[in-house]
Amino acid sequence: MTEATEDTARHTAANIDIASSDDVAAEAEAVKMTPLPWEKLLVLLSVRLAEPINYSLILPFVYKMVLDFGVAKSTKDVAFYATLLFTSFSSCQALTIMYWGRLSDRIGRRPVLLIGLAGNLVSYMTFGLAKSFWVALAARLFNGLLAGNVAVVKSVISEISDDSNRASMMAYLSLMGNVGMVLGAAIGGIFADPAHQYPAVFGNIQLFITFPYLLPCAIGCSVTVFGLLMGTFKFQETLVRNKPRAVPPTANSSSQTLAIETAPLLAIGDQEAQEIHQPAQRSIKELLTPTVVRVMTTNFFMCLAMSMGDQIYPIFAASSTSDGGLGFESRYIGFSLAISGLSIFYVQLFVYPRLERRYGALFCYHRGQMMLLVPFLCLSLLSLLAAHLERLANGANIPLLPGSWSLSVELLEHAGLWVLLIALLLVQIVAKVMVFTSINLITANLAPSRNELGFMNGAQQLAMTLTRIIGPLLTGTIWTWSIKHAWPFPFDSHFVWTVATLFTLTSYFVSLRIPKTVNTFAAGKSNDGGSEEE
Repeated sequence: MTEATEDTARHTAANIDIASSDDVAAEAEAVKMTPLPWEKLLVLLSVRLAEPINYSLILPFVYKMVLDFGVAKSTKDVAFYATLLFTSFSSCQALTIMYWGRLSDRIGRRPVLLIGLAGNLVSYMTFGLAKSFWVALAARLFNGLLAGNVAVVKSVISEISDDSNRASMMAYLSLMGNVGMVLGAAIGGIFADPAHQYPAVFGNIQLFITFPYLLPCAIGCSVTVFGLLMGTFKFQETLVRNKPRAVPPTANSSSQTLAIETAPLLAIGDQEAQEIHQPAQRSIKELLTPTVVRVMTTNFFMCLAMSMGDQIYPIFAASSTSDGGLGFESRYIGFSLAISGLSIFYVQLFVYPRLERRYGALFCYHRGQMMLLVPFLCLSLLSLLAAHLERLANGANIPLLPGSWSLSVELLEHAGLWVLLIALLLVQIVAKVMVFTSINLITANLAPSRNELGFMNGAQQLAMTLTRIIGPLLTGTIWTWSIKHAWPFPFDSHFVWTVATLFTLTSYFVSLRIPKTVNTFAAGKSNDGGSEEE
């Protein structure tokens, strides 16, 4: 009887364990299968796409544009004026980004998004029509003042998602940012100065002879017009402005509150949404907890390194081999960025969401930081190979298409240069996907309630914007200084890449002190105003 009783007990316990495991698996699957609100998401992504396209549009041709303006005294000074065009946008954005995020918490997301799109449209058409450096600079300044959409879009994502699909939606948001950067660079490189690049097609069109950079800007602005139309007619306001009301405690009040707070905001009926009690916004001092400060610090240094990498590549690629560059034309720079960017779709949509669900956003952030060291340490070395090829070709341009090469050792060396270049740019783009998507998730997860989403995302974007000021300034200054002086390695043309590597390592060591609790969305757990626990 004793053995039979023990066997029965074991079988019963095993059945209970199996049932419990099945329940947990079923619950996890239910959470995992929360559908994405595609109609709202597609509208939001169309709004988001405009800014990165127009931001990266000037990367391939900014070097030549500055030369055409005649403002630089020599080719060694071009980097300085190109830096001014980059930092002018970011400087003005840094002054207003927190204002736009906070304003969207008060008046709604939709009006702020529409203002940003309208400003983007006007400024980039002006930029394309600029005939002097100072007009182009003024257009960039105006664009930066109204560029607050990226912080607002992140707040919308947090409001239309829940814990089960927030990572996927943030991945799509980062995808649009990365795709926009790649498309913008490709458009700028392929369509800049079309009258000279494609004389058979555009050579007789006086408009493009007079305004050589109008065509890429007009193509970028067409994306802005589409986003503006979608935002005007399709975007539904996601900010719920509620009046606090006293709720008498009942037996079911806790479960009702939990059900409301763990569901997507837009899944709540309008009448029910009006009855939700929202706590007052916390002060900035209350929000800047130690973990928030660490996240913002690592984000700052990481974005500073990536900003330097984004800024230096087109200058490095366009500079002559004697100055430590590759000697590429604008279209080759655009092609190199576009080809390497093809991996974004797969990594962003399939690889990253699986890694994040399994290991968490913090793990993915660390891996992205380590991957970024590879291109920073190796890209500058390609100038040695480019200089060797230039000597072999007696100053001939590096051809783009294999059909123009003869079957020789030189062919293999040219092919090797392009393979290495694309491979390193590919690693850089994958690393940026890992870093940016993770930091977006971590920042949203830090918000103690939905009322602070605008502030948290605005603060993160402020840190990123500051790096877009400091990064290009450092890059232009270091690059100009290093090629003007005959200093030994690593203080020659390689020095700017070395500095970016040091910033990446600093960001990594700071991030090691961030707790794993940042992998969880705090606003989805509680809106009671509780403080963060370390």
